[in-house]
Amino acid sequence: MEQEQLERSWQSKLQATVYILLFVILFGWLLKIGQNFLLPVLIAIISMYILVTLTDWLGRLWILKYTPEWFRRIIVVIGFVIFTLGFSHIVIVTGEQILSAAPTYQHNLEKMVQQLGIKYGWAQDADWNSIRELTIDRINMQTVISYLITTITSFSSMVVLIIVYAMFLIAEKGRFADKLSKAFPNGRADRTKNILIDINKKIGDYLAVKTLINIILAVICFIILWIFGVEYALFWALIIGILNYIPYIGSLLGVIFPVSLALVQFGSIQITIVIAILLTIAQMYVGNVLEPKMIGKQINLSAFVVLVSLSLWSSLWGIAGAILAIPLTSIVIIILAEFQTTRPYTLLLMDNIED
Repeated sequence: MEQEQLERSWQSKLQATVYILLFVILFGWLLKIGQNFLLPVLIAIISMYILVTLTDWLGRLWILKYTPEWFRRIIVVIGFVIFTLGFSHIVIVTGEQILSAAPTYQHNLEKMVQQLGIKYGWAQDADWNSIRELTIDRINMQTVISYLITTITSFSSMVVLIIVYAMFLIAEKGRFADKLSKAFPNGRADRTKNILIDINKKIGDYLAVKTLINIILAVICFIILWIFGVEYALFWALIIGILNYIPYIGSLLGVIFPVSLALVQFGSIQITIVIAILLTIAQMYVGNVLEPKMIGKQINLSAFVVLVSLSLWSSLWGIAGAILAIPLTSIVIIILAEFQTTRPYTLLLMDNIED
C-alpha cells in the first residue's frame, strides 16, 4: 500500500514537472511570435512606472507640492512625449547622417591602417598582407553602420504605440483599485493589490532612479565627446544612457560604439585611446560609486540570475529584451514570492535572502 502511494506521488510530481516544462516552452514560443505586439505594451508599462514615480517626486518639490496630482501627471506625460519624439527624431536624422559619412570613415580607417603598416614596417610583410585581407579589407563601414542604425531605429517605429499605451495606462491607474475589488471579491483583491503595490514600489523606484543615473551618465559622456569634437556627440550620449539599462555588458557597449566612431573619424589611435579611457572612467564612477549609493538593494537578484535573465530575454527580443530583462525578471519573482508553492524557488534567485 505504501509502495503504491509512493509511486503515485512520484508520478504526480513527474506529471507536474512535465506540465511546467510544456507551459514554459509554450510561453516562450508565444513571447517570441508575439514580439511586435508585446514589446510596445511592456515598454509602455515600464514607462508608466517611471512616469508615476516621477509624478510622486514632483509632489515633494515646494513649487508643485500643493498642486493636484492630475496636473503633475500632465507635466510628466508632456515631458515624456517630448523626450520620446525628440529621441526618435535624433536617431532617424543622425542615422542618415552617419550613413552618408560612411565612405569617409572607410577611407580614414584604410588610411590609418596603411600609415601603421608603413611606420612599423608591416607593409611588405606577407603575413600582414594576409591578415589585412582577412580583416580590414573585408570591413564595409556602410554595411556595419547600416546594421547598427537599423537595429536602433526599430525602436522608433514603436514610438507612437508606446506613447498611446502609456497615456492610457496612466489614465486608468486611478480607477484600477475599484476595478480590482469588483473583479476579485472575498479578500482576493487585497492580496492582488498588495502584489501590485510591491511591484510598483520596487520596480518604480528602481526604474526612476536608474533613469536619473543614466541621464547623469549621458551628460558626462556628452561633455567628453563634445570636448574632443566627436561627431554626433548628443546621439552617442543618448545611446550610452539607453544601453546603461543593460546590466554588465551595457556599459561596455556604451564605450565601444562612440570609441569606434572616433577611431574612424579621426584616424588616430592616440586620440581614440584618450576618449576610451575617459568614457571608461565615467562608466566606472557611475557603476561603482553613484549607482550603488542611489539604488542600493532595491532589486534583490543574484548576479547569476541577472546573467541568465539577460541571456534569456535578449535571445527572445534582442537589445529591447536585454534592456527590459531586470524589470521583467523582478516582476516575475515578486509574483512567485506571493504563493506558498513557488516561494522557495524565489529564495534561490535572490542575492540576499534576509531582505
